[in-house]
Amino acid sequence: MHAALKLGLLGSDAQIAAVAAAAVQAGDALVIACDLPAASSSVAGIPADLPCSDSWEPLLDDRTCDAVLVGADGWSDDRADAVRGLVQAGRTLLLSHPPTLSMLWAYELDMIRSDSRARLIPFLPDRLHSFIARLKAHVETAVAEGHPLGGLETIMLERRMPNRSRETVLRQLARDVDLVRVLSGDPQRLATLGGTPDTAWPTLAVGFTGSQQVPVRWSVVRGESPSLLITLVQEHGSTSLTIPGDDSAWQWTGPATDCPPPPGAFARGAVMLGILREACTTAAAAERPALIPPADWADAARTIELAETVPRSLAKGRAIDLHQEEYSEIGTFKGTMASLGCGIVLAALFILILAALVGGIAREAGWGFGERVAGAWPAVVLTALVLFLVLQVLPLLIGSSPAPAETAPTAASGTPPGPDKP
Repeated sequence: MHAALKLGLLGSDAQIAAVAAAAVQAGDALVIACDLPAASSSVAGIPADLPCSDSWEPLLDDRTCDAVLVGADGWSDDRADAVRGLVQAGRTLLLSHPPTLSMLWAYELDMIRSDSRARLIPFLPDRLHSFIARLKAHVETAVAEGHPLGGLETIMLERRMPNRSRETVLRQLARDVDLVRVLSGDPQRLATLGGTPDTAWPTLAVGFTGSQQVPVRWSVVRGESPSLLITLVQEHGSTSLTIPGDDSAWQWTGPATDCPPPPGAFARGAVMLGILREACTTAAAAERPALIPPADWADAARTIELAETVPRSLAKGRAIDLHQEEYSEIGTFKGTMASLGCGIVLAALFILILAALVGGIAREAGWGFGERVAGAWPAVVLTALVLFLVLQVLPLLIGSSPAPAETAPTAASGTPPGPDKP
């Protein structure tokens, strides 16, 4: 038996409602809610009589609740600020994914987390299904050309959606791209196909290229109910995995000798509740077999960045190369010092030219004070160069920042990337 958790709510949506329902069924307690959307009281899993607070500050106290569930419906700047405050306080959060499609906010949260040691758990349960682990092993074998169906030619992900608006498509891509990263590694290049930024979304197609050089294509098609079809195309056949939008069983289609036994229903809310319980109670961590590790916030921030890159690729009409740069406070400081140092060098060159000009005019006009001022330029330039050298050495004296509390031990997790370049 596990100890019952006390959970607080900060906003809500369907993902958080699924976790809340699983928590109530498991005997955990929902003790307080903040910033709930108006329709949340009728959502299954969230009790109608749940105490509500006008302020999120009670969630800062670990005596009030063990962890906080953060929803995305009705997202606002106030809720974003509340999440920052909770992360600064070192709280454990389970966040609906994506809470917002802002790469800067996501990486800012990651830098705060690295200092406060807060635990941030994104709602990305699909990577934990046993079929994903099997499909990943299938991909690795096919890439090494050791699979009976031959080498892997492409990976296709077909997302069926009843609502294909811009916001809905990008949010779904931020979830599905986590599976892309698990199966084929972190993308190094992203390209889009689908028309103009205003009309592309109902038929959007996104291509990814990673270190394995296996093309991955994610596309949107119309469907009455949401689902995802993953197809591995090989030289002598193909293997497919159908992922339903609800908690029903997943379907594997492939050679008869390669079809695993169906594992039954996959309750995403219960799966994420188990991950949250592991974060709150270390004793439960060994109960789950180690197939593919749960997503951490670095994974979540990366998926948000990739989704945010798609509109830029559509607007430019070209592929986007993606950097692999670590976001940290020391990295930001080094970048600032480098920019400031370059500015000082440019200012010194400007002073040199200006001093030569003023000195020449002063000598011709017999202006003694101007000559003395212009004659001081060597000392000014020397001071600027010394200051430039100090700024270059200063980051080395400060040292590196502490290691993040969360790590990504798989090749799919990678290092949080930097901005993209066209």
